[in-house]
Amino acid sequence: MDHYIDIRLRPDPDFPEPMLMGALYNKLHRALFDLEANDVGVSFPGHKHGIRARTLGDHLRLHGPHARLKQLMGADWLTGMRDHVSVSEALAVPASAKHINVARKQFNTGSPSRAKRYAKRHNISEDEARQIYAKLAERRIELPFVQINSRSTQQRFSLFIEHSKAHENAVAGAFNHYGLSSNATVPWF
Repeated sequence: MDHYIDIRLRPDPDFPEPMLMGALYNKLHRALFDLEANDVGVSFPGHKHGIRARTLGDHLRLHGPHARLKQLMGADWLTGMRDHVSVSEALAVPASAKHINVARKQFNTGSPSRAKRYAKRHNISEDEARQIYAKLAERRIELPFVQINSRSTQQRFSLFIEHSKAHENAVAGAFNHYGLSSNATVPWF
């Protein structure tokens, strides 16, 4: 993770910021999937969390080796978005950067099929399982998210994104086709 590219959304009176970030992130996902890239991570320096402010912001930062970032940007994945974004060159990460993990966070929201499976696995009634899941679903989710169309499953879902606290040491590892990792870190500055 020695280089990064900043992509910033330009203000647009016709499209809200979350819609533009969703379109941008979906395009990035498709590009990472098509390149079979596992060495590109993302962060959202302007993200906000809280019940009323769950947004990824207007700033997407790509992290990776210089050669991979150049390959990604040469793939023309920003077609249709160029009027809505400003893109930096691939730049070296500052030496003073700390490191964070940016990962997907999944929540049990209490779907009927989940409650039914839970009841079967734990040998309880479906009503009891529904009550357990209802308590879980009551928790307010405060993380920022984006609506994603999965390239592999064709499913649409909410992708909740969690940024860890910053720490001094980098952790190497692979990233998925959303630029997220359960353990690897990206520079944070």
